Amino acid sequence: MKSRKPKSAFSIFVSSKRFAFMTFIIMCIFCAILTRLYYLHVVRSDRSVQATEKARSRFEVVKSRRGSITDSRGNILATSRPVIDLGVDQKAYKDTPENQAKLRLIASLLSIDFADLHSMCVSNTDKPRSWVKIAEALSEDVYAKILETKVKGIYGNRRYVRAYPSSNLASHAIGYVNREFAPVMGIELQFDYYLRGQDGWIETERDGRRRELTQFRDRDVKPVDGLNVQLTIDAIIQEMVQKQLQKISEKYNPEFASIIVSDPSTGFILAIASSPDFDPNNYNKFPQNNLRNHAICDTYEPGSTFKIVPVSAALNEGIIGPENKFDCAAPTAIYRGKALRLPREDHSMGILTVRDIIKKSSNKGSAQVGMLLGANSLYDYASAFGYGRKTGLGLTSEENGRLAPVAKWDGLTITRLPMGHAVAATPLQVHCAMSVIANQGIYMQPQLVRRIFDGNGETKIAYPPKPVRRVISPKIATLMSEMLAEVVTTTGTARRAMVKGFRVAGKTGTAQKYENGAIAQGKYISSFLGFSLEDDAPYGVLMIVDEPKGYVYYGSLVAAPLVGDIYRSIFDLLAVPKSNDLDIESGFNPENIEDYVDFVEYEN
Repeated sequence: MKSRKPKSAFSIFVSSKRFAFMTFIIMCIFCAILTRLYYLHVVRSDRSVQATEKARSRFEVVKSRRGSITDSRGNILATSRPVIDLGVDQKAYKDTPENQAKLRLIASLLSIDFADLHSMCVSNTDKPRSWVKIAEALSEDVYAKILETKVKGIYGNRRYVRAYPSSNLASHAIGYVNREFAPVMGIELQFDYYLRGQDGWIETERDGRRRELTQFRDRDVKPVDGLNVQLTIDAIIQEMVQKQLQKISEKYNPEFASIIVSDPSTGFILAIASSPDFDPNNYNKFPQNNLRNHAICDTYEPGSTFKIVPVSAALNEGIIGPENKFDCAAPTAIYRGKALRLPREDHSMGILTVRDIIKKSSNKGSAQVGMLLGANSLYDYASAFGYGRKTGLGLTSEENGRLAPVAKWDGLTITRLPMGHAVAATPLQVHCAMSVIANQGIYMQPQLVRRIFDGNGETKIAYPPKPVRRVISPKIATLMSEMLAEVVTTTGTARRAMVKGFRVAGKTGTAQKYENGAIAQGKYISSFLGFSLEDDAPYGVLMIVDEPKGYVYYGSLVAAPLVGDIYRSIFDLLAVPKSNDLDIESGFNPENIEDYVDFVEYEN
């Protein structure tokens, strides 16, 4: 009997045909893998390398800190503080009893409900998300306590937010940064190049678990923080000014009101404010009109405050002297051989000297002085005083104003321009014009910034005072100062601006408003424009009140008294010694209608 060859254990369970088939399938799989590897590493090697680098590489931008804005005393008006946006990676979070206990602690730190926090951390779908925001703008202290819980998957991203510690103080000058950290207006926008700094970045690699491989960190560029800007604004004076604006708003409910305080000798603005205003921390909660900087955006006819231009110009040209007399009751005056109708006066003033024309604010007298000066000279001096051109402050929203060239004047412009009609200016332009008188005849460029400095306090860029041009001689400027000081006396139109023991000069203004080319009945702009003659505080102050409501609308009644209060506060703040002991109490009460009627007869 023929013996059989014993079978192997493998051949007992697998037939030769099945073995051959399985071998063929495995060979096909290996061939497919080899083909795929050849395709990836040879045919499209460049794209494969890029995909690998993209998966391994990590590029992270490190935000720079935006510089601060301070006042002239170093008080911070705008700053950037770091905050944390907290989130969870649902893929990394493990919903264990231990982690749930830690979530309860985190929920208490965030003052949110545990159930809400738990639902954020646990995905209720098949596709958990890598980032679910839990809370935003957390402080560093709170975030540090959350990190102590060591819950895997909960982490935060650090960013900066803009904060304005003084709320609405100087908000129009400072401006604000929006939610996207983009500057919108004011110094924030004008000096954004210096404030924003330079972002840094990190370029490195990570492993399959998305952990950084620090040994492969190629670039680590540190961010460069922004520089700081120091303003000319004095926060204390700015606060004084805004309190006066609040009084104006409550008492007269105007369309808007603006106050500017500056040092005429340097052009430095110590305070600039408009009402209504806004809080830059919550800018989106205010009407758009509140964000408007009326001090540089709105134009108006300056009225009687413009009278300093023709009078000082004629004095500077030697055409008149301070004691020359004019008939301020005459209905007409001759100009280039023609009789032109003079503007009306509410009350006949008779024969007045040039001093009295300023002191009593005569329209007819100012018109006759302007006619003697002539159209071309009047235009040139008005332009030299800053009318019809931007001041150079630099804020993007500033308006030019309006001063028509002589070729476009009509037959009456020569009689109306000297009294502040047929011209439009911003409050800042009017303020700068008066500063010429206070600064010995030199026009200074107004400035809001003193310097730019780094984190160590070292000055990088300084902004010294910038004289622009001489407008009138020092002698005439001194003479005009003396005449304007007579306005702020018991016999002048601005007696309500007097400050007992101190010398103040100035000019009142009351101008009618125009709508659709016609006079708007019952609508006025009241103003007072003054400057101190005290050496220790030679500051200029302008107050504009647009459409004060009620029977009181004259600048001498609405604006002048509050400017006097501002000067009184400034003199107290700087401990300025008294220069005289004049008793300025007039006994006038603008709330008494009888006193008011008597005053109107006097003022007009």
